[in-house]
Amino acid sequence: MAKGTVFKYGDNVDTDVIIPARYLNAPSPSELAKHCMEDIDADFVKNVKMGDIMVGGANFGCGSSREHAPISIRASGISCVIAESFARIFYRNAINIGFPILECPEAAKKIKNGDTVSVDFATGEIVDETTGETFKATAFPAFINGIIENGGLLSYLKAKQAGGNK
Repeated sequence: MAKGTVFKYGDNVDTDVIIPARYLNAPSPSELAKHCMEDIDADFVKNVKMGDIMVGGANFGCGSSREHAPISIRASGISCVIAESFARIFYRNAINIGFPILECPEAAKKIKNGDTVSVDFATGEIVDETTGETFKATAFPAFINGIIENGGLLSYLKAKQAGGNK
C-alpha cells in the first residue's frame, strides 16, 4: 500500500534524466537521490517527501540498462511509479531491487501533478483521492509481491532458500 503526492512527468523519461550519468559514481543510494530528476525538475529533491508517488507517460525509464535509475527514485522517497508503459529493462531493474511500479495507461493520463494518490499493490487499485477516480492496474503475481516485500530479488531468494517465502 502506498499513498502520497504525485510528481508527474511525460513520455520517454530516460535513465539519463532520472539520474544524470555524471553522478553514477555516487557511493550510496542516498547520494544518488540528491540528484534524482534534477535535469528536468530542479525542485524535485527539495519537494519530494517519503511515500510520494511518481507518474510517467509512455516508455518510462528508457535508455541505458543501469539500475541506478530506479535506485535513485526509491532512495528519494518515492514509494512507487505509475506509468503508461515502462522500458523493459527499467521494469526488470525496479522489480529486482524491490521497487513497485505499475502500468496503467488510464491513470497515467488522468492523474495530475500534485494530486494525492493511493495504491493497493495487492489488488492493483489506484485511487486519485483528489478527484475520486479509481483505476485498475494489473496486480503483481505472488512471486513479484514476494520480491517487493523482501526488498529485492536477492533477499527474496535468500528468504526462499531459508523457507521464509511464499
